[in-house]
Amino acid sequence: MSTLTMENRPIYGAAELLQKARKYLSLGLTVAACIHFSIIGGYYLAIYLQQEEAPVRTIRILKYSELGQPPSISGLNEAIAPSVSVSNPAAKPQIGIPVPVPDAEISPDMNFPTQNELSQVTDTSGMGTGSGVQIETDVKAENIEEGPPPDFVPVNILPQFVKQVKPNYPEIARKARIEGTVWVKIWVTKEGKVKEVVIAKSDNEIFNQVAIDAGKQCVFTPAVSGAGPVAVWVTFPFKFDLHSSR
Repeated sequence: MSTLTMENRPIYGAAELLQKARKYLSLGLTVAACIHFSIIGGYYLAIYLQQEEAPVRTIRILKYSELGQPPSISGLNEAIAPSVSVSNPAAKPQIGIPVPVPDAEISPDMNFPTQNELSQVTDTSGMGTGSGVQIETDVKAENIEEGPPPDFVPVNILPQFVKQVKPNYPEIARKARIEGTVWVKIWVTKEGKVKEVVIAKSDNEIFNQVAIDAGKQCVFTPAVSGAGPVAVWVTFPFKFDLHSSR
């Protein structure tokens, strides 16, 4: 009984499997590449076949002698000009046309009034039985008082004090050693006079009335805008300080 040696044994194992794996891997890659190229090539081929060819424009240069005879102008006008139907003329108006009158029907005593005579004629078409005396009425313009100006009025020149009156310190506030500031809003007219004084802000009501009295006695220069003097509100503080009032 003979035994197989290592030299006579067929070679099986890892070396053979590796060789076959490489063979089939190359074959698979080749088949996959062919499939991909065929798909991509078919896609671009379909796009190319769907594209429309650009129209080819042929330019032909002719000589003046090769041009034909131009069409006649008369025939062109007859072909282009549309036919317009003209309707029958409308009837002449019968109103407002002067009609001649024979001289025998005209009165020789007819006279036409002059401009002076027409101006002296008074209107008697009014109702009633008057004596014809013209009544004249005098219309007197009423002095309409202007309302207060708005809080903000654009001006070029602000009002300035011509006469500034210092308010009297109330005796009760002096004895109680009360101090404070009163802000007043003064309505200055176009003439620079004080129309109205209102309290805008006050630290103590004991100073309100004397601040209003002092504001009414002040005199200002009028505010001026582009159109001329205007009425405005002016805000001014009256300070009541025991040290400055002594």
